[in-house]
Amino acid sequence: MTDSAPGVPLTPDLAIIGSGSGNSLITPHWDGRPVVLADRGVGSTDAFGGTCLNVGCIPTKMFVRPAALAHSTEEAGRLGVDLHLRGADWPQIRDRIFARVDAISRAGRHYRAEELDHVTLLEQQVRLTGPRSFLAEDGTEVRAEQLVLAAGSRPVLPEVPGVDLPQVHTSDSVMRLESLPSRVLIVGGGYIACEFAGIFSGLGSEVIQVNRSVGLMSALDPDLASAYSAEAEKSWTVLYERTLGAVVARDPEGRGEPAGATAQLLTVDGRQEEYDVDIVLIAIGRRPNSDLLGAEEAGLDLHDDGRIVVDAWQRVLAGGEPVEGLYALGDLSSAAQLKHVANHEARVVAHNLENPHDLRPSRQHAVPAAVFSHPELAQVGLTEPQAVEQIGAEHVTVKIQHYGDTAYGWAMEDSTGIVKVIADRRDGTLLGGHAMGYQASNLLQPVIQAMSFGQDAHSAARGQYWIHPALMEVTENALLGLDVPPSRHL
Repeated sequence: MTDSAPGVPLTPDLAIIGSGSGNSLITPHWDGRPVVLADRGVGSTDAFGGTCLNVGCIPTKMFVRPAALAHSTEEAGRLGVDLHLRGADWPQIRDRIFARVDAISRAGRHYRAEELDHVTLLEQQVRLTGPRSFLAEDGTEVRAEQLVLAAGSRPVLPEVPGVDLPQVHTSDSVMRLESLPSRVLIVGGGYIACEFAGIFSGLGSEVIQVNRSVGLMSALDPDLASAYSAEAEKSWTVLYERTLGAVVARDPEGRGEPAGATAQLLTVDGRQEEYDVDIVLIAIGRRPNSDLLGAEEAGLDLHDDGRIVVDAWQRVLAGGEPVEGLYALGDLSSAAQLKHVANHEARVVAHNLENPHDLRPSRQHAVPAAVFSHPELAQVGLTEPQAVEQIGAEHVTVKIQHYGDTAYGWAMEDSTGIVKVIADRRDGTLLGGHAMGYQASNLLQPVIQAMSFGQDAHSAARGQYWIHPALMEVTENALLGLDVPPSRHL
């Protein structure tokens, strides 16, 4: 760690705000050159390493796996196997997960703060004071030759009474609960809400999911959104056309020791409903941290939702023009709040920082996403309505393939899993892919690969072997079911 005299600005060759994907920018290229990494930490523990590692993708999926095992009793019954769930040991699950996650976070912090002499770690909130300068809470000023903004996003909270009660949680805090709640009310109908609904319902909580509109996962292709909503409604209680009006702490025994909370919901027709629960989980979206950085005050261009505007090379714009030496990546600037997108953008920024005369653009085509709920969801590219809007209904061909129409689907006795593919019937160009069911994210990967490398649908299906009778034949048959010109492959 480098030191500076009190009151003397730090003048690094590179400064980075954010220790998630931005942390990977400190490559060997910067060895022996001064670098500043500023990070205020995330979650209830102010952890180092960003959202994904500490309060996002990684720990949530580590909860998804035991929840999926608990859900497997349903499938076992269809196959003649009598399985009984005796319960889930929440403290054991939680401690196993965070023993691993926290160790990685601590090791990452120690490496940056203690083992690299050329890196200064500022564990504070900072605010921009200029295009490549910022001020930390303790008064430390940083004036960098090049600056990367990678400060991520945070959960959105509604402005309602009681949202600050200890019984109200977001994804930042809910995974560290002391015990498994008996009854959970989840506010939201997007991917975070649906993943936690699957987790808590699988582990044994009674789940009530509240959404302001009809249907869940409305950003998905309509066929997938409708199918998923129907499955969710079978697994937990889903209440539509309701919003959270207030949360009130419950003290059922009048001892001044609140136990749980009462969630007051407002319906579209003006009625009020009350639900007594152990916790309320708010999952209505995330907002970029540009306001915490003072990006607008620093003169940077912002999208309407607060994201920092960047060009194809991830350079930050001010007045419509790129600011020299200033880059942004991840949730702070990307419409796709996805770790794999942030990691790709970090690789692009790393290259462009080190090779200013050979700039590379970030890739925006065929960006996939998955929702690890119950059932699992995955998507890439256009939905069917988007495809129709772009090229016209007469040019769009669609195939929905059911898991249950393949050999492995028979083995599973599956009646709900589907893969949907969308293509241009004129030349077989793949426009989109969507899947719901067991291993949906893996089943969609061949479609992602074909779209990424420009393979037409028939070539993707017939230009390779597909292991028989693997479940991946669902994807193969979906591709073969499209009305597209044949390729040279047999």
